[in-house]
Amino acid sequence: MPNPSKHRRERRHRIHARIRLRVRGQTGKPRLCVAFTGKHIYAQLIDDTAGKTLAAVATTQESHKGAKPNAKGAAQVGKALAEKASSQGISAVVFDRGGFLYQGKVKAFAEAARQAGLKF
Repeated sequence: MPNPSKHRRERRHRIHARIRLRVRGQTGKPRLCVAFTGKHIYAQLIDDTAGKTLAAVATTQESHKGAKPNAKGAAQVGKALAEKASSQGISAVVFDRGGFLYQGKVKAFAEAARQAGLKF
């Protein structure tokens, strides 16, 4: 019997590769990349032309240790990343959902980041 989670992961990687062909972060408008595991939420602002991470927030950090990997935790991480971005003078980004469907955690993350001031 094949492992269904392996096929789901492969499908998500294929979708993410297709998305990355179109989504590029630049100096004035970095890429907002989000990733989820069963236990944690990770988000980064990436300048693809320079190959640098400008800001990052994750539930593995001490300041977000209590956030759970659900929609509520994703909203907390989205708000925190938007605040970090605004402190660096970043107001517009390109959203990279990482091959995940735009629902649930991804949607909560994106809406919280928008409400905190990011434009995408």
